[in-house]
Amino acid sequence: MPHTPDQTRTDDTRIGAVRPLITPVLLQEQLPASEAVLATVERSRAAICDVLHGRDDRLIVVVGPCSIHDHGQAMEYAHWLKAQADALQGELLIVMRTYFEKPRTTVGWKGYINDPHLDGSFSINQGLTLARTLLLDIVGLGLAVGTEFLDLLSPQFISDLVSWGAIGARTTESQSHRQLASGLSCPVGFKNGTDGGVKVASDAILAAQAPHAFMGMTKWGQAAIFETRGNDNCHVILRGGKQPNYAAADVAAACALLKASNLREQVMVDVSHANSSKQHQRQIAVAADVAAQIAAGETRITGLMIESHLYEGRQDIAPGQTLARGVSVTDACISVEQTAPVLQGLAQAVRARRALKSRAP
Repeated sequence: MPHTPDQTRTDDTRIGAVRPLITPVLLQEQLPASEAVLATVERSRAAICDVLHGRDDRLIVVVGPCSIHDHGQAMEYAHWLKAQADALQGELLIVMRTYFEKPRTTVGWKGYINDPHLDGSFSINQGLTLARTLLLDIVGLGLAVGTEFLDLLSPQFISDLVSWGAIGARTTESQSHRQLASGLSCPVGFKNGTDGGVKVASDAILAAQAPHAFMGMTKWGQAAIFETRGNDNCHVILRGGKQPNYAAADVAAACALLKASNLREQVMVDVSHANSSKQHQRQIAVAADVAAQIAAGETRITGLMIESHLYEGRQDIAPGQTLARGVSVTDACISVEQTAPVLQGLAQAVRARRALKSRAP
């Protein structure tokens, strides 16, 4: 008699459990975007694209916590940042860094979506709900948000609210993430490799500009084949590697490489990570160096990234230990008090660059 093969002998042998996942369309029905929110997303995406294509001489500044771990504290930061964005809107296009997913070198807390309670309970459905709720609240203030796309499915739940996306140094070389970027509706920055190599990011831009076909999940939770049109709004993020790469010579070298590939000569500088040698206070000095380049007339630097929270430093997540308010649980950040003069310095640099241009023959 024919029998049904026992697939458990060779399939899912290391899976401990499978739990149901909410569908993107159901989450969006529960937490819809208002007309005002959608207008803010559209307007800010268009503004970022204008900077990337040379139609706007402002500086994009992606600034905020290394990672989000608390709604109330994130909103307190957002209110502060909105005031900065309004005051400096003539020179800076400010985007709040709103990172929900954290790549880990080995193991550790993977972010607000994966583990919103910070206790290893992995309440991912709740994490997705909390993440979307926070984005709606921040964008509802009229503030644009940016995030790193790490998981290949999570964009279906939140990307309609995101004005700018990043692909991290560990995933820039990933074909799947390049394909994802080719279909995202927002501008995307690719970080240079962890070794500091820029070519991997340049190659990623070329790949993301092209159309692709790949397997994914629809907003109804069904497997499907997606065919993309390509994304012409991608750029390189210099984040350092074996050594920092924010200096004028590094910017020139990166732009020469981009030119050789017939890509726009432009970079965003991440003043944290390897560019600050992972010393959070050094972000201030790095930003000042970049501001000096801009003030001297450098137009190829189109943006900066800054890790900033309510209070400076970082802290570990420990069982039974109460977390300090407004302090990062991942990479160390500078405080809002330290961030304000950095933003003002960048705005002044843009004004100086404009003044130089106006005096040019």
